[in-house]
Amino acid sequence: MNAELVKKALEKVLNPNVLVNMVSQRVRQLTYGGGGASRPLIADVGNLGAADIALREIIEDKMSFAMPEIIELTRPTGRGRKRPQGWARDKTDTAAGEDNGAQHVRPHKRALTHA
Repeated sequence: MNAELVKKALEKVLNPNVLVNMVSQRVRQLTYGGGGASRPLIADVGNLGAADIALREIIEDKMSFAMPEIIELTRPTGRGRKRPQGWARDKTDTAAGEDNGAQHVRPHKRALTHA
């Protein structure tokens, strides 16, 4: 990839991550794509590689991009949701339905012993 073409393309795109994604997508299209997408959009390609062709297409405004609008996400509230089944209390943990606020611990199936 030509470093000068990269600098010129960065003046158009501004974000290096977006530029890398655009170039890699276009290189895939040029290399493996079928139909019209596999032909360069610029006139004289000479002996340029696929990445340099993609960079020149960006520089000459043959390709563009649109950044999606940033939407702030909100955390959902728990209202109106059922508890997962694994969180439901086991009826055998309380004695005759009494709950005195103590934490209930289920015994392990096997007890570890030290010899």
